[in-house]
This record gives sequence, structure tokens and C-alpha cells, in this order.
Amino acid sequence: MLIAIERLRAVSHLCQRGEPLDDELAVWFGNCLREFLERGAATFEEAFGLPACRGGMPWWKEERMRRRDAALRALARRLPAESSVSARAREIHTRAVRYAASAWRHDRRAGDMPRAYAGTDRELLWRAFRSGAPMPLGERQLRNIISGA
Repeated sequence: MLIAIERLRAVSHLCQRGEPLDDELAVWFGNCLREFLERGAATFEEAFGLPACRGGMPWWKEERMRRRDAALRALARRLPAESSVSARAREIHTRAVRYAASAWRHDRRAGDMPRAYAGTDRELLWRAFRSGAPMPLGERQLRNIISGA
């Protein structure tokens, strides 16, 4: 699934810039499009190799959740290693709720991450919120994400 998404993004990027597709990408795109147009696949997603994921979740929701969870795991790794998973989840929850109530209200309107966040814990919170997946999360769900469950 991730390869198909990356290829579709590459096609989009090249088309928007008016640049030609390389042979491999053009053949892949043409084959997928033909599969869709000739009804060899029931949906666009099926034709392009984007099946529903966990529990029938659309690929784009799955991708958003993966980005959010990666940012949250990275944030958890920055917290003291001797802290329990529950303590780290509680800390992340507290930070996320504060961020949601303060800076995110302004940051969400900006197209880019504020420069001051680069390399800080705030960058990871921004990435989690910017993913488009639900945020902030409860402590129980954060524990599951942090522990990889």
C-alpha cells in the first residue's frame, strides 16, 4: 500500500510541475488506470493497490494514523527511559491537551511548522496534530501506541 501511495504522489508531483514520468512510473500508472477504466477493478483504490486496511479503514486514514503514531513514538523516546509506559503516556497526553488548547489553534492555520519547533518536542506534537488523525488521544490509546500494541 505504501509503495502505491508513494507512486501516486510522484505522479501527482511530476504532473503538477509539467515534467514527464519515467518509464517505470508511466507503465505502472497506465496499467492501473486501464484496470480501473476497463472495470477490472471495482474501485480506484483497488485498481491502484490501495485496499482498505485494518477493519475496513480507508488507506488515507490508515496513513494519517501511521504518521501520527510515528510522531508520538518519537516523542515517547525523548522522555526519560526509566519512566514507565503509563507515565510517558500521561506526560504526552498532558502536553497534547495543552498544545491543543493553546498553540495548535494558531498553528493549524499556518501551512508550515513554526521554525522555533524544529528539533524540539513541540515539533513532534505538531507532526502528530498535523497528520490529520484524531488528536489529542486518551492515555490508554497512547499506551498502546507507545508500546507498539
